[in-house]
Amino acid sequence: MREDRSAAGRSGGLAEATSVARPIGSARERSRLDPDARWLAAVMHSAFFLLLLASAVRFLQHHRGEPRAPWVIALSGALAVVYGAGLVLGITGEPDVGRPTRAHLLWLGAATALWTVLVLLAPSFAWCAVPLFVTGLRTLPTWPALALVTGVTVLVVVSQNRLAVGFDPTLTMVPVAVAAVSAGAITHMRRQAVRLRESERLAGVLGERQRLSMEIHDALAQGLSSQAMLLQAADRTWPADPGAAHEYVRTAAEIGGQNLAEARRLVQDLAPSDLAGATLPEALAAVAARQPQPPTEFAVDGTPRVLPERVQSTLVRIAQGALANVAEHAHAGRAALTLTYLDDQVLLDVADDGAGFPASAEPDGGRHPGHRPGRGHGLAAMRARTAQLGGTLTVESAPGQGTVISVAIPVEPRP
Repeated sequence: MREDRSAAGRSGGLAEATSVARPIGSARERSRLDPDARWLAAVMHSAFFLLLLASAVRFLQHHRGEPRAPWVIALSGALAVVYGAGLVLGITGEPDVGRPTRAHLLWLGAATALWTVLVLLAPSFAWCAVPLFVTGLRTLPTWPALALVTGVTVLVVVSQNRLAVGFDPTLTMVPVAVAAVSAGAITHMRRQAVRLRESERLAGVLGERQRLSMEIHDALAQGLSSQAMLLQAADRTWPADPGAAHEYVRTAAEIGGQNLAEARRLVQDLAPSDLAGATLPEALAAVAARQPQPPTEFAVDGTPRVLPERVQSTLVRIAQGALANVAEHAHAGRAALTLTYLDDQVLLDVADDGAGFPASAEPDGGRHPGHRPGRGHGLAAMRARTAQLGGTLTVESAPGQGTVISVAIPVEPRP
């Protein structure tokens, strides 16, 4: 039942957690993941080609034989080719807000320049501007985007009034209103997107901080408590039995080395060092054996089987944290660690014969009543770990009757 525990198979956790703290990849990746973004892009690009075609048809209906007609048709085709090339090359998608790529700027600039010449030659192409300034609003920094919209709107107003007989206030106010509403709505949505990404980044940072604090408590507290007890025992026995005291110090040094290795794995979000090249029962047996006070027995009930790595890591961390609490707070004479395999779940029980506490002393699923402020996460961390895997944690205790912590985590039923 040995399992391959190579560090490469478990590494990358910190980078993975850090990526949660930032927006998901590039904007192109976010667009692929967001069906609304894909839908909006499809509508906008379709609208552009539809408006371009409608404008060309209208121009030919009214100005077919004019000398400028070949130029207008050629420029219309060039604009369609440039816009289509951007779609084919994938540079028309939304880049990071306010940080367009050079390719995107070149594409947007070329399309806008061709459209400008077209509008000067044939005002009927003015309404092709709508997809262009929507693209600018979605991709350019705020002030350049607003400048683009302003320039495009002025050109649309001038071109539309060229088609009218005299001054028409409707042809002046409608483009301005459309531009203003579009600019206001898209700018607001952009700022909301920035706020959302910042809140996601902050949530990721807080989640990573919570993970590290739980890992420090569960992974390192047991070793530090064991070291303290061994060094205290060495200090007491040194005058009478230096050999025994030296053995205590040697064991404390070994535990210190294990804690250092655990700390390094913790920062990289690797599985507990006890699981390196070992099965879950072997890892839990090592955790129990490292507990100098109180002496801890380990037992396995049921037929062992391979469990998901995350489940194994969680059970080892919970065992470490629970035994650290026993050593520091319970004043127990002995403790027991029991792993039970069932068909559809795995159970871990940590029992001690210590002082115990009334049920009312643990109202929030928090820390052991003996906990001193500012030290560790205790039961709250164990509950959080268990809940992440869809499991449950229960605590049974009474004053003078010890404490039993039971963790149940669902797993795939046996075939």
